[in-house]
Amino acid sequence: MLQAHEFWLFFSASFLLWITPGPDTVYILARTLSQGRVAGLLSVFGVSAGILAHTLFAATGLSALLATSALAFTAVKFVGAAYLAYLGIQALRAHNKLAPASVTAFRRRSQLFYQGFLTNLLNPKIAIFFLAFLPQFVAPGASNSSAVFLFLGGIFVLGGTLWCLFLVTFAASFSSAARSDSRLSGVISKVTGLVYIGLGLNLLRAKL
Repeated sequence: MLQAHEFWLFFSASFLLWITPGPDTVYILARTLSQGRVAGLLSVFGVSAGILAHTLFAATGLSALLATSALAFTAVKFVGAAYLAYLGIQALRAHNKLAPASVTAFRRRSQLFYQGFLTNLLNPKIAIFFLAFLPQFVAPGASNSSAVFLFLGGIFVLGGTLWCLFLVTFAASFSSAARSDSRLSGVISKVTGLVYIGLGLNLLRAKL
């Protein structure tokens, strides 16, 4: 059973991780600045769903495969990096510069969600992180370890989601202003593409 002091230790550590800028923060801010508030919100939910999936994998032992197999880790890493590079090239080749602020098409919304989901699902570093971070707050040999694992993972995802939603709200105001300047909107679109490619290259540096 998780003790109160252990939970607050976990929460404090998680809070520091939430507010520390990382690849997810960069991805979400780039989406928001280049495509508006709705795109940012959908990206947050997609990214959070990817983290939740890794929590489930870690709780059921599937993530351990990545930690023990260099081949599996490398394969997932390269697929994830290639996907991010693909998103970057798409952004660089976009002819319409910034997308409309209001994303209304169901297909477009689904695409934004799944892109955020896949960027995290295909990141083996997240799987390794959960294998290293969450077990520190779960008593070894506990009969309900899987339940505690999922509970802590859910808290981590919820807190991270709320923080990212705050960032989207903040960045959306700058996105709206950028849309009134065609030259600035074009620059943001190109920078966004380079950010995605940079994230992909950074992922290639990941090692077990």
